[in-house]
Amino acid sequence: MHFTSERRLDDDVLEREFILGDIPGILWTPASADPDTPTPLILIGHPPLGLKRIYPRISGRARHYVGEYGFAAATIELPGSGDRPRWDAVEQARADLRRAMQAGGPVGDEIVDALVRPLVDKAVPEWQEALDALLALPGIGGPVGYEGGVISIGIRLALAEPRVRAACLFAGTLVPAAMVEEARQVTVPLQVLLQWDDEGNDRQATLDLFDAFGSKEKTLHANLGGHTGVPQFELEAGARFFARHLR
Repeated sequence: MHFTSERRLDDDVLEREFILGDIPGILWTPASADPDTPTPLILIGHPPLGLKRIYPRISGRARHYVGEYGFAAATIELPGSGDRPRWDAVEQARADLRRAMQAGGPVGDEIVDALVRPLVDKAVPEWQEALDALLALPGIGGPVGYEGGVISIGIRLALAEPRVRAACLFAGTLVPAAMVEEARQVTVPLQVLLQWDDEGNDRQATLDLFDAFGSKEKTLHANLGGHTGVPQFELEAGARFFARHLR
């Protein structure tokens, strides 16, 4: 891991950009933290829109976790997004998805599989590689939480990575059937956030996925409004969820 920039933000948060191999990422830590007192780490997922485009949203969440709760937080660029090389197969699947949605018809399982499963298969090992490097840094010791992002990535990471002890997932419709089966094996504490009137999300599909999760402790937070109308108080609810399970 090679740090490429560093700046201290006005809420006593240190923000550092890094490169891990060819993967860009960002790490936020308390600027005044004691390096001999390891803090829990929250991995912040995001949609495949590119870190530069999504930065205002994820940095706000990260700064809340770090500035208000003393956690460390980190994110990495997803395969085929941002400044990373284009991924022809996924680009084709995205084009097929756009055409299906513009036509107003159902999105077929083959499109969902072609779009989501390769992304999950490639992104989750990269998250695990990043986790190895992050937990080796002074002042970061786990346990680890995962929040946000592509919900299928969260499912696989919560299942495959024993260092992830809790997850706060954001509802999304494009979940392959195979990922629903994986969800049945997830056992970490979960909090799932659903916008009840999300124009791009099938509400019943999200409820069915929530029901499928195998966790004994799982909570659904459903709020009225569209995709971008998530109430601000949900950020604090997520922070309290992680405080319960990572402290």
